[in-house]
Amino acid sequence: MATPMIAPSILSADFARLAEEADAVAGADWLHVDVMDAHFVPNLTLGLPVVQSLLKATDIPLDCHLMIDDPGRWAPPYAEAGAHNVTFHAEATDDPIAVARDIRAAGAKAGLSIKPNTPIEPYLEILKNFDTLLVMSVEPGFGGQSFIPEVLDKARAVRKLVDAGELRLLVEIDGGINVDTVEQAAEAGIDCFVAGSAVYGAADPAAAVRGLREQAAKASPHLTLSI
Repeated sequence: MATPMIAPSILSADFARLAEEADAVAGADWLHVDVMDAHFVPNLTLGLPVVQSLLKATDIPLDCHLMIDDPGRWAPPYAEAGAHNVTFHAEATDDPIAVARDIRAAGAKAGLSIKPNTPIEPYLEILKNFDTLLVMSVEPGFGGQSFIPEVLDKARAVRKLVDAGELRLLVEIDGGINVDTVEQAAEAGIDCFVAGSAVYGAADPAAAVRGLREQAAKASPHLTLSI
């Protein structure tokens, strides 16, 4: 059985100390990087130059979540830079399969993300072209929002397809994940848990990562802790 993956979100970190903040979550599986363009979402965060700098500063694989318009143009350079996983939004493109193909060709895993109000059903047929599905459990664009439990039905639907062997896909969740919600997400079949303030708001971020992983493993029907 696989181990729950925890991906601390640097959106909740100190942007003036990103290299140190990456070191503070040693043991994390991925480092989640929210890229916002002030167009697809109203907020503006960081972009490719910061990702390139982070890649030099940490060995933790970067999980880049692109909340941006025109991912066909902007997503492949993140893969070329060395990001491990590059996720873009289904709502931002008319040709998600082509974007996924270009991300993979550039050397990264390709992820598809859907907003809380976006149904999963229209995308089930194309998920075979992706390595990751990122289910948003808050509205993209801002940190610190409350978890939306209704989105877990999407995770359950995809989990059934993965367990049946119809898909080979990692199911990830982002938004409001903390000690009060991680078990709900784990029970629904999530593999990878993005956590921002629950990690970077803790006195010991690395310990917070371990704690979330342990909680997820206890609640998950398909994950366990490594022995």
